[in-house]
Amino acid sequence: MSDVVISVEGLGKKYRIRHARVGRYRTFREALAQGAGRPFRALRRALGARSLGGETPAGGGERPSSEDFWALEDVGFEVRRGDVVGIIGRNGAGKSTLLKILSRITEPTAGRVRLRGRVGSLLEVGTGFHPELSGRENIFMNGAILGMTRAEITRKFDEIVAFAEIEKFLDTPVKRYSSGMYVRLAFAVAAHLDPEILLVDEVLAVGDVQFQQKCLGKMSEVSRRGRTVLFVSHNMAAVNALCARGILLSRGRVAEDGPVSGVVAAYLADSVKDRVNLETGPLKWVAARQTMTGLEISAEYAFDRPVSLPCLGFVISDHYGNPIFGCNPKMSHIHSLENPVSAGSVTASIRSPELRNGTYRMSIWFGDGKVNSVVIRDCLTFDVTNLAETGNHSAAVNGPVIARCEWDFSG
Repeated sequence: MSDVVISVEGLGKKYRIRHARVGRYRTFREALAQGAGRPFRALRRALGARSLGGETPAGGGERPSSEDFWALEDVGFEVRRGDVVGIIGRNGAGKSTLLKILSRITEPTAGRVRLRGRVGSLLEVGTGFHPELSGRENIFMNGAILGMTRAEITRKFDEIVAFAEIEKFLDTPVKRYSSGMYVRLAFAVAAHLDPEILLVDEVLAVGDVQFQQKCLGKMSEVSRRGRTVLFVSHNMAAVNALCARGILLSRGRVAEDGPVSGVVAAYLADSVKDRVNLETGPLKWVAARQTMTGLEISAEYAFDRPVSLPCLGFVISDHYGNPIFGCNPKMSHIHSLENPVSAGSVTASIRSPELRNGTYRMSIWFGDGKVNSVVIRDCLTFDVTNLAETGNHSAAVNGPVIARCEWDFSG
């Protein structure tokens, strides 16, 4: 018997995007006049098309009110029994659409999917539960959907409730639950009802650190029992820790498929949102990118004479322009190079402080260590996908920088 439990061939999903017609507001008299004249305009277009051999006159038609958008296009891969696969990509890459198709929530437009075994899925908050039913009733309903008998669900019931930590609210309709309670129960149901295939979409985006650790531990336990896990996440630390294989989606297509470390590196290399190319001055270009361990600021330069220090300074600010931190070689106690240079590149590798998830700006200063020849404020805008597990500690509450503290307690 083949070990392949998920087979995806030429998968595609097309959506029709409708555009609102934008124009000025019309008076009632104008609307009546346009309606009365519509049959005559239609006749005039038909006569014009006939005189052109059936073709519509150029510019005579109205702007299309819709267009086709392929969320997934020609996606293909296989997953074997017991594999833990991380599916990563930027927002809009098609990750959630793929999991919805594998969960049989969405029907594909093209291609074929073959699944061998019972599928348990945890997609976005709100999927899979009936809001009017209680937590208890939803547990039994989900088990029945998965094809389990009531006796099988009853055997797992106490374990599910204990994992979700919602004993007090078990008989409350889930529409009254907070998002954290909802996700705890949804994950507990999906992971404990013995699925052969577990699909998890961004479970770490909601919930506290303790719950996230429980989820990761449970997914590891599920995989050790020979179950298959597909895990969608923007948390690269979790993907690296849990998965052996990664699939990178980009604009609805598979861009990378292989060992997770290489796929994550390819994803992070693509996180550069902008690169500034300069026409004048000694600085040719400057770029920022996220690495596995932090950030890298790179630049290429060419002076018209040798200089003792090609000095690149930068300040990183939050999305609103508030400065967070900055650096230059002199601040790192580098005042000159051993041998003067006239051309080359410079790279600043930032290990600390670490930034939380978000969008950041960067301003740069560049010169010969004495005079700044180039000053560009807010020249780059880039995204950071945090590699550390920080739970739900948002930048809005705790600030954008992650503090690494050493603690000592004495009685």
